[in-house]
Amino acid sequence: MTTDRPPLPPFTRETAARKVQAAEDAWNTRDPHRVALAYSEDSVWRNRDTFLTGRDRIVEFLTAKWAREREYALRKDLWAFDGNRIAVRFQYECRDLDGQWWRSYGNEMWEFDEHGLMTRREASIDDVPIEETERRIRGPRPAAEHGRSLPVR
Repeated sequence: MTTDRPPLPPFTRETAARKVQAAEDAWNTRDPHRVALAYSEDSVWRNRDTFLTGRDRIVEFLTAKWAREREYALRKDLWAFDGNRIAVRFQYECRDLDGQWWRSYGNEMWEFDEHGLMTRREASIDDVPIEETERRIRGPRPAAEHGRSLPVR
């Protein structure tokens, strides 16, 4: 039996924005098992050049990701929505195992089933090295900043 993960499609601007914020909040926990619950059992992913299917593979992927991306902090913005699809732009910052800081810019396309579980996620991401003094994303987004757009650079 599948448990619903509201908000459910078809999305409105308000419900799409809530779905995006919920995803940001979950990813900022860096808990692969919690994050994976938002995806269907057979969810299909493309993340950069990695292709995978299923929650177990998502957990494996995220576990490895957050082992090498230290102090990961993410911001997501709703870009567009239609029916059961949402487009998101995002930025995150992290420090690699050698201590180099990175800002990653990306776009995601999401598709959901009737239960509000993501069945498809496609992410394109570019990484830019930054100095620690250039950081602007530190930890989860404060509630007062929900809905604010990300700077372009």
